[in-house]
Amino acid sequence: MMKTPLILINPWIHDFAAYDLWSKPLGLLYVASYLRDSGFQVHLIDCLDVHHPGMKKYPRPSGPVRRAFGTGKFWRKQIPKPPPLKDVPRNYYRYGISKSLFHEALNRVPNPAAILVTSLMTYWYPGVRETITIAREVHPNTPVILGGIYASLCRDHAEGHTGADLVFPGSGFDSLGSLTETLAQLGIRGQKSPPSVGRVSYPAFDLLGKIDYVCVLTSRGCPYKCAYCASPLLSPRFLQRDPDQVVSEIEYWRREYGIRDFAFYDDALLIGWEDHLGVILEGLLRLNLDLRFHTPNALHLREMSFALARLLYRSGFKTIRLGLETTDSRLHRELDRKVSEGDFERAIASLHRAGFEKKQIGAYILLGLPGQGVESVSRTVKAVGRLGAMPYLAEYSPIPKTPLWENALESSEYDLAGEPLFHNNTLVPCWQEGQRRMVPELRRMVREMRADLP
Repeated sequence: MMKTPLILINPWIHDFAAYDLWSKPLGLLYVASYLRDSGFQVHLIDCLDVHHPGMKKYPRPSGPVRRAFGTGKFWRKQIPKPPPLKDVPRNYYRYGISKSLFHEALNRVPNPAAILVTSLMTYWYPGVRETITIAREVHPNTPVILGGIYASLCRDHAEGHTGADLVFPGSGFDSLGSLTETLAQLGIRGQKSPPSVGRVSYPAFDLLGKIDYVCVLTSRGCPYKCAYCASPLLSPRFLQRDPDQVVSEIEYWRREYGIRDFAFYDDALLIGWEDHLGVILEGLLRLNLDLRFHTPNALHLREMSFALARLLYRSGFKTIRLGLETTDSRLHRELDRKVSEGDFERAIASLHRAGFEKKQIGAYILLGLPGQGVESVSRTVKAVGRLGAMPYLAEYSPIPKTPLWENALESSEYDLAGEPLFHNNTLVPCWQEGQRRMVPELRRMVREMRADLP
């Protein structure tokens, strides 16, 4: 008996800028694994595949520039800006494989029972819409289901602007059972009973064309309730996996695929580290796997001690990113309360003492928050450099339904509620024009400071 075929799609990105900083559709890969375990035939199309062999015939046969540890640029093609962004003085791109290659991939799957598309940033919906439009051209009688972050945070907008037959809100493991129920309601069933959430196989990285690195999730959710973050909305409960399961997963990818680079996707990796991350890392050290770890999602400063920093160093962590956000104590009181006076200094000192070089330690600094001044950002940048770390500006993107959303609506001159394109952090949408004119100077300061670090 033939298995029921499904197509899962990681869509194009339409934006002014995009970068592969250990960027993989981990949620979609978990969905792919779950559906495979449920007896479906799963076909994955990754529109952001930088290693697609078909792209070699294009004008840049060497491909996008790739950097250390598997990161780098995407393929891109300049496209017209959407009308709401027509006055932004920057080029706009479709990031990913060509449209013809996407057509070919869709045509290789005859008569799929359903097409499942994921989504990430709210302001990337034009790429989602184009993906669904072409999928419909090739498979006009196949239902299209849209899920992911944009679908969860902007469901009404997604239902009216993407062309999906069904918008499926919800994120993470808790929604997997609902997904198979939704498919069953459409008359689409696999050959097996769906596994329990706790027994889902490893994310289906094997469906990708080439694996540079693997993203690992050791926990879901975050106990902090930062006003600017959607984590509590997408994963309301903070749950940590069994450390032994995480060790087995990392050992599997190293043994079977030779992967050395692993990026932790946790929102709160260090919480209770002695009984969680510490157990994982000690278990991996005993296996002597020669691994490299990276933390593109910020680590909480409060948890960092010399004992932890030393364990991170011994385990092979190469990229440390810290969630400083700002040195302005007033903003911290209003926004997150996750950093106290002296936390950042102690964390940096611990990391240096453990053996990390300055260029390995980065601190994310939020820029463009409602009520934040340019001088506040400048002081934070200088403080990071003075203490021996690399500053990284993270432009604030307003996120619907978060506690800071109402402040964002009041402070922005853009129609944030009506048009998700205006959530784009390139616009710095919650600052006024005079403040936005100072952003290039802040970026210049950061570039020079990072260039001067040994």
